[in-house]
Amino acid sequence: MAARWKPNVTVAAVIEQDGRFLLVEEHTADGLMLNTPAGHLDPGESPEEGCIRETLEETAHRFTPTALVGIYMARSRPKAEQGEDVTYMRFAFTGVLGAKEEGRALDEGIVRTLWMTPDEIRDSVTRHRSPLLLQCVEDYLAGQRHPLELIHIDESVRTPPPVRR
Repeated sequence: MAARWKPNVTVAAVIEQDGRFLLVEEHTADGLMLNTPAGHLDPGESPEEGCIRETLEETAHRFTPTALVGIYMARSRPKAEQGEDVTYMRFAFTGVLGAKEEGRALDEGIVRTLWMTPDEIRDSVTRHRSPLLLQCVEDYLAGQRHPLELIHIDESVRTPPPVRR
C-alpha cells in the first residue's frame, strides 16, 4: 500500500502599511531568510485563528484578518541537504495590524521584523523562505481579496479525537 500523501497546512499574514509589507527575518537551515509572518496550522484551530496566533508569535503584534488573499500550494526543496522535500498548502490573509505587546519575545528563530517595499521584496527573492511569499504580495497588490466566510470550519475540527483503547 502506498504511503498517504498530504500537504503541510500553513497560514500567512500579508500586512501592508504605507506601501511597505511586514516581514520577518529568521534562521533556517539555509541561513537567514525572509518570510511573511507565517507558520503551521495547529490541531483544533481554523486557518484564521492560526494566522492570528502565528502573527503574534512572530511579530509580537496583534492581527485581525479581514480577508483571504488566496490559497496556495508549493513544493519546497530546501538548499540544505538535510532538508525534506515537502508540499505546503498556504492560506494567506490580509487584515489590520494591532498593538505590539511590549516585552513579548519573538518566536524561536525569528531575528527581527522589518518593513519592505514591493520592489525590495522582488529584489530579495533568493532570500525568501517560501516560494509563495512574492506571489501572495503580488496577489494582494492586484487587489485579490476573498471573504473570510469562504472557509468553513466544521465543529468536528474542534472536537478532540476519541481515545483509542
